[in-house]
Formats: sequence, C-alpha cells, structure tokens
Amino acid sequence: MKHTVMIIEDEEALALILKYNLEKEGYNVVWESRGNRAIAQIEANHPSVILLDWMLPEISGVEICKMIRNKPDIKNIPVIMLTAKGEEEDKVKGLSAGADDYVTKPFSIPELMARVKTNIRRAPEPIVEKELVFEDIIMDLVEKKVRRGDNYIHLGPTEFRLLKTLIETPGKVFSREYLLKNVWGDNIYVESRTVDVHIRRLRKSLNEYGVDYIRTVRAAGESIDSNFTGDDE
Repeated sequence: MKHTVMIIEDEEALALILKYNLEKEGYNVVWESRGNRAIAQIEANHPSVILLDWMLPEISGVEICKMIRNKPDIKNIPVIMLTAKGEEEDKVKGLSAGADDYVTKPFSIPELMARVKTNIRRAPEPIVEKELVFEDIIMDLVEKKVRRGDNYIHLGPTEFRLLKTLIETPGKVFSREYLLKNVWGDNIYVESRTVDVHIRRLRKSLNEYGVDYIRTVRAAGESIDSNFTGDDE
C-alpha cells in the first residue's frame, strides 16, 4: 500500500519541490497551503506522515501540531516540523507541541526523505477501511463494489471515487475545484463542468434503487446528505 505524505506549507516553490521528490520516492502527496484548512485535510486524507511548516497564514504550525495531538483519530500521525527557526528554544517549543522531528531550513532533500522514511517506520500501522456506509448505500473498498439495499450498482472508476469522497464526509459541500484535484488528480487537465457530468451519472445510478441523497448547491459544490431528498438547490 502506498503511503501518503501531507505537506502543509505556504511557500509554493518549496512545496512543489517536496511534492516532486516525494512522488519520485513512490509516495502519494497531498499539499495544503492554508493553516486554517490543515486539520480538515488531515482528517480527510489521514496521511502516514505530515511535513508541517512552522509559519503559516492564519495559524502557526505549532498550534496545528497541538490540535493534531488532541484529536483521537489523527493524534498518532508523525509530524515533522519544517522551519527557518534554528534556535534551541524554538526546537524545544516545536517538540513540546507534539512534533516527532524537526528540520531547519534550508535542508537537504536526501536528509528529509530519510526522516520521512524513519517516521513512517515508527508510526503504527494505519487502519485500512474495508467498507463505507451511508444510509442504505454500502461501498466495498476492497472489491470496488457498491450496493444499495440488496441491489448492486455498477459505477465507473470516476463515479466510484466521487462517491467515496462524498461519503467520507457526509453533509460537507465539496467545490468543483476540490473534487477535480482529489478525484481526477493534480496532473490531469479536465474542465470543471466535467464534475457535473459525472455527478449526474452517479446520481442516476444510485437513484435507480432509492431516494436522492446527492445535493448540488449552486455556486458552491456537491455533497451527500441524509437530510436532503429532492431537487438541486
């Protein structure tokens, strides 16, 4: 199973260098540049290790690290702090917040890759979900099958990934941009309207055997919501 590394870094040039080198090593990579979105992204992606910048917009890496350690579902994920701060007092502050490792900028890429490997080896084995359930919709993540009640539903690979993204966080409205990045990937160019086409296909397949739970919020995005059974908003 591929490990996922999350980069939380607002310096785009550095984040892209890290992403390139991590992907070359065989890791899945998720990049978030805003501190106030970090926790939601960690919970959504559950990475094997986090590369966390000390200085971020809205909230510091130290505060994010403290929040990670206070959340039961993500508290055991290893955190490597990335920072220009090199004083002993700053290192102690970062480690005291719950960081597992500390790398001072500028750093060598081979050294950082070695730190990532070491922290992944130390981390507890991630719990791999075999099934996702939302109301009467059941997703078998191992065999890539979807069932609604007693009926199996044929979905294409893209519709399967879309449904998985929606079901992982019921009620959350995902923008087209988020879905394009997380379902299709960073390196694949498709128009944003492509999301609408696949959402319609997904809705048609699911609704053959039950009520409509997929909610389209105009100018906002898509969600799956048990409190919604009707037309798009």
